[in-house]
Amino acid sequence: MATNGTPSLADNGRVNNGLPNGVPDVNSDTDRIKFAYWVPNVSGGLVISKIPQKTNWDLPSNIKYARTAEQVGFEYALSQIRFMAGYGAEHQHEPVSFSQAILHSTQKLILIAALLPGPWNPAVAAKQIASIDHYSAGRVAVNVVSGWFKTEFTSIGQWWLDHGERYRRSFTYKGDFYQFHDYPLSPKPLKWDGRPHPEIFQGGNSIDARENAATVSDYYFMNGNTLEGFQSQISDVKDRARREGREHEVKFALNAFVIVRDTEAEAIHVLQEIQGKADAEAVEAFRKEVQNAGASTSNKTGMWANSKFEDLVQYNDGFKTKLIGTKEQIADRILLLKSLGVSILLTAFLHYDEEIERFGTEVIPLVRKLEGEGRGKDQEDEIRRTGDVYRARNPDETKK
Repeated sequence: MATNGTPSLADNGRVNNGLPNGVPDVNSDTDRIKFAYWVPNVSGGLVISKIPQKTNWDLPSNIKYARTAEQVGFEYALSQIRFMAGYGAEHQHEPVSFSQAILHSTQKLILIAALLPGPWNPAVAAKQIASIDHYSAGRVAVNVVSGWFKTEFTSIGQWWLDHGERYRRSFTYKGDFYQFHDYPLSPKPLKWDGRPHPEIFQGGNSIDARENAATVSDYYFMNGNTLEGFQSQISDVKDRARREGREHEVKFALNAFVIVRDTEAEAIHVLQEIQGKADAEAVEAFRKEVQNAGASTSNKTGMWANSKFEDLVQYNDGFKTKLIGTKEQIADRILLLKSLGVSILLTAFLHYDEEIERFGTEVIPLVRKLEGEGRGKDQEDEIRRTGDVYRARNPDETKK
């Protein structure tokens, strides 16, 4: 630890692990799947439901969550971007400053700060992120959100662009949307071997989103899906990246809502209670916003375009990722997802007060143990073990 209180950098440029002497580092394997969690910096938790949640959106609670997370093996946290909301998230802390506050109170965790082009001028965003990168010894990343909430733009006087134009604006600084000339950002963000700049995350299911992933992003965020859906999406983005000469530069991150319980029946009961107590009015408002954005794509494949009511109770189709069951079931499914090409699993929980720690002490060590035994590398073997839970079902089959 440096004398100014910020984490020091190891010789390879990475932050020291910060673990007490004698405590093993569960993240020592370079071939591991990494774990992240959604930062609850907006009110209402991570489900649109009236079920009681032990999850708080204030800074002191989030510092507690972050410190717990980094001690039990989480490596990333993603702060949410909202300027307004009408679906349960009535209060929203701004993500960049919130991420910076968490970074100053942690040692290892990487904060992915969400940015919304339009409200955020790219020059201001670049200056913010570069400065925070120095303050935190290289522990900030960005998630570029192209936008899906029309009212959020129009209420603050921002243009609401067509879907493809929103994605085109996200990664441009000179042309139709911005005109920067000889802007010499200084200081530049920190860099070292393997990390030329803060990592760039970006999501979306549309062709526009996949093209951005192929040409610019370091990580492509995916929503929950079927086995066939994951395989198709990953293959398509890889093919597009290959044409850009970036096949090995684009990695994949996946959203998941996690319910770990002692029995599968207990976990499924919690899921049913969350969905059964859904705030129907708020879910419907959310559905109208996101499916309007998804349906506006040229091929109708935008995020949430095919999501059902019960899926939308969790913002990013997290129930579809099927991490609902015992720790053994969840570990098996994580290793299947890894074998498909998922590098980071982005988790959310019903009770942050308890479940970040439970996941870190029960699931992550089990995943690491199985990785050490060679699991998570052979896609055919992992599909044979647990792939049926993810396969697309014919509607007629579900009635049998």
